[in-house]
Amino acid sequence: MSQVSPIDKALQAFQNRSWKEAYAILSSVENRTSLKAEHLEKLAVAAYLIGKDKESTDTWNRAHQEFLNQNNKDQAARCAFWLGMQLLNKGDRARGSGWIARARRLIEDSQSVCPEQGFLLLPEALQLLGQGKGKEAYAKFFQAGEIGERFNNPDLIVLSRLGCGQSLIRQNRIQEGTTLLDEAMVAVESDDVSPMVIGIVYCAVIETCQKMYDFNRAQEWTEVLTHWCDAQPDMVPFRGQCLVRRAEIMQRHGNWSDAMAEVHRACEILSRPPGESVAGHAFYCKGELHRLRGEFIKAEESYAEASKWGKKPQPGFALLRLAQGKVDASKKSIHQTLEENQDHLARARILPAYVEIMLAAEDLQRAQNAAVELNKTADLLSMPYLKTVAAQVQGAVLLTEGKASGAVNELRQAWELLKKIDAPYETARTRVLMGLAHRQLGDEDTAVMEFDGAAWIFQQLGAAPDLARIEALKQPKKIDNPYHLSKREMEVLHLIARGKTNKEIAAGLFVSQRTIDRHVSNILLKLDVASRTEATSFALKHHII
Repeated sequence: MSQVSPIDKALQAFQNRSWKEAYAILSSVENRTSLKAEHLEKLAVAAYLIGKDKESTDTWNRAHQEFLNQNNKDQAARCAFWLGMQLLNKGDRARGSGWIARARRLIEDSQSVCPEQGFLLLPEALQLLGQGKGKEAYAKFFQAGEIGERFNNPDLIVLSRLGCGQSLIRQNRIQEGTTLLDEAMVAVESDDVSPMVIGIVYCAVIETCQKMYDFNRAQEWTEVLTHWCDAQPDMVPFRGQCLVRRAEIMQRHGNWSDAMAEVHRACEILSRPPGESVAGHAFYCKGELHRLRGEFIKAEESYAEASKWGKKPQPGFALLRLAQGKVDASKKSIHQTLEENQDHLARARILPAYVEIMLAAEDLQRAQNAAVELNKTADLLSMPYLKTVAAQVQGAVLLTEGKASGAVNELRQAWELLKKIDAPYETARTRVLMGLAHRQLGDEDTAVMEFDGAAWIFQQLGAAPDLARIEALKQPKKIDNPYHLSKREMEVLHLIARGKTNKEIAAGLFVSQRTIDRHVSNILLKLDVASRTEATSFALKHHII
């Protein structure tokens, strides 16, 4: 019986996704004799997957040189491409771009038709996508896919599907785009797709779903990614990203303690030298959890760490400043962030915080404009969670405008949707707003019930700042009356705020309508406003009622 060679053992380990074993065997063979170029490629992949980045890039370089020695320019270009992409993903843009350029020159020199031509279209397409040029990016990705189909190259085909889906979503062709993302995800379950490409596709699809508020799809594919990572305990890349996505899902469903544990592990894994840029997102998620729990110093530290890794810690940092009572700083911060982001998906993630801060800063016009924009985006994307957020935001604006009845309708719609989604924190925030709306309508009993329901959820979550706010809301509030309204005028003003007409107020108070007309005229005169609507808004803003 013939003895199995070390190379065969290494290739079998590679096939079994035993990356450490494959790396160890190939490394030991390489120490004794020269590996073939194709085996060096396997060694480079195995090194990358167990977190030995420097060894991986060095081995890609050696494989590239070996193929050049054989005058095999196409395969040399392939090695240069993957080496370039690996460096770009690590943030080494100069060296990464240089290797991509070398790969492109080799293909041009060889003048042959090969799959590598398709791979080299991908960086161009990604650059166009990053510039917001969805149509142009789609054309490049599609062309790459055609080359992949011609040569039956599974890696190129699936990366093309991924890019085409992202490009369609950028063009607001949401349904078409998500269909292609699902197609790419199904394709990576095939053994024909390389492990590096599988990890890239998993993480990119989940990130895209998160950005467009498609949380059901993001959760489904995160579970698949988790199983994939768990089946390869040797693997280092993608594991940290998986933990971040899991933490986001846990936070949304109210499992804050578990989410903190997951994101803490993610920060440790992703920040190990040389580190991965996605560490910035991990630290941002950590900051968000600290902020929501009222641990403001720790939140600020985590946001600062996120910034070091290239992640702008917004809108969380602006909301932190608001929670600290620094309203002006919060307003400047969130306004600048919104101005810097023109993509509608990016703005959708900022607008809810923008509205909250503008209302706190008494900038009603900006809050109203932002609420309208968010509602349009929610209609465009048609994602349940974003619709609930848009309804919640609209309810908050209507409440500030003194339109309590309209606010209750919007907030009730948001509450019903949130119950189905299982998002307890947002549910509680919505109940707080509903309580304020009922209080504005004069229904204090219902207001207290809403506050109590919200307080129970906040207590379970550990949301200390929100819980403190509830306690303050439940305390009787001293009403200022520097405008010398009489007791009866105050009573009439409350009824005006509830939307009652002069005729209805007269009937309810058992006086003539002429008497109420006189009271209303006196109220408008004392408050120096021109209409009943302005009187309501003024009285609410200045805490007269």
